[in-house]
Amino acid sequence: MVEGKVTISDLDKVYGTGAERTKAIDNLSHEVPSGEFLSVVGPSGCGKSTLLYLIAGFLDESEGTITVDGDPISGPGTDRGVVFQDYALFPWRTVMGNVTYGLEQKGMNKEEQQTRAQRFIDMMDLDGFEDKYPKELSGGMKQRVSLARTLAYDPKILLMDEPFGALDQPLRELLQEQLLDIWRDLNKTVIFITHDVEEAVYLSERVMVMTRHPGTKKESFEIDLDRSKSREDVIISDEYTDMKNKVWKSLREETNHNREI
Repeated sequence: MVEGKVTISDLDKVYGTGAERTKAIDNLSHEVPSGEFLSVVGPSGCGKSTLLYLIAGFLDESEGTITVDGDPISGPGTDRGVVFQDYALFPWRTVMGNVTYGLEQKGMNKEEQQTRAQRFIDMMDLDGFEDKYPKELSGGMKQRVSLARTLAYDPKILLMDEPFGALDQPLRELLQEQLLDIWRDLNKTVIFITHDVEEAVYLSERVMVMTRHPGTKKESFEIDLDRSKSREDVIISDEYTDMKNKVWKSLREETNHNREI
């Protein structure tokens, strides 16, 4: 059975109490089918990252529910893997040590840890760097180590918080291609936070646009692109341009409203 279905129902998130009370997410409902690649875009401060951290189990809901395959989320778990923009690597551990960390926590024996970690190190084109420390790696390599570490413990769901936001364009595009290859090969559910409409449309099967603060779902766009084509052919296609413009227009309406206020 394919796993990794995320169901969000009537979700509210409020920070603080009394006069300091701030609602970050307001009555948001959405379903992410198993194996879907969903990108979430929205104005700054609309609650995109809050939503991701709620799904990750780092935060508790104020109202509503989030379930994975029908089971309510009660905290972080190895069924959900999180990749952050700032890499979050352990500086005192090598590449191999970082990638094996989650496997150690699962109680896997040393030999199995090494074999499994090496598979994902190779997948991310990091072979030969196993004994390097994070300070010896470029930003792009650090992000690949972070992704390899997450993939190694085999979560059903990848939660990605603007993972390529700090990278230059050529490297960003390279990692986008690697991520798409991983998604196709491993059949993971991916929930990807980004502020970049072009990135969202290129990567995703569906893009959800969130409203201005407090955030909720404004629109959801199905992205139907011929992904057997090269990147160049996809981004010059009428289908890509049409979807990019629709998502951009929806997001722009929320951004313009913020400026008017």
